[in-house]
Amino acid sequence: MTSQTLTLDLRDDIRQGREPFSKIMSAAAGLQAGDQLLLIAPFEPVPLFGVLERQGFTHQAERTPSGDWQVAFKRQSTGTPASAGLIPDLEHKCTAEVVEVDARGLEPPQPLVKILEAIAGLGLGAELKARTDRRPMHLYAHLDERGFSAETQEQPDGTFLTHVRRS
Repeated sequence: MTSQTLTLDLRDDIRQGREPFSKIMSAAAGLQAGDQLLLIAPFEPVPLFGVLERQGFTHQAERTPSGDWQVAFKRQSTGTPASAGLIPDLEHKCTAEVVEVDARGLEPPQPLVKILEAIAGLGLGAELKARTDRRPMHLYAHLDERGFSAETQEQPDGTFLTHVRRS
């Protein structure tokens, strides 16, 4: 088996105000054990380290002479790592079939990021229930890109509960 390196230069996306998270997660999902994802960004993407670590990646970051960052993420294993169902910094509860994410009290885009991080480790047949202060309008397109569907209901207290499942 030959390993590959996929390079994503995110500098233009970031300068144009485009959120590269979905592009990164889609690229990472297609990599096998031993493959690398090389990201080039105008800053060190520290929050991404933990997200991809939970998906079986190690990383090595280096600042270039131009001031940009190159980060090589290497997939150590295929599939979902054993820790993927337990992401303590996301403050969610996990059972065999349902993952609950409480994204209330966060300023945009943090609820979106928190939910997308949680679905990255969502197993087949599992469901995610996300609680937010606002209807997550920007979430639906990201879920669709990843093969998920969602249904949101306003709750009596004015918050929103979104059920996410694989399509």
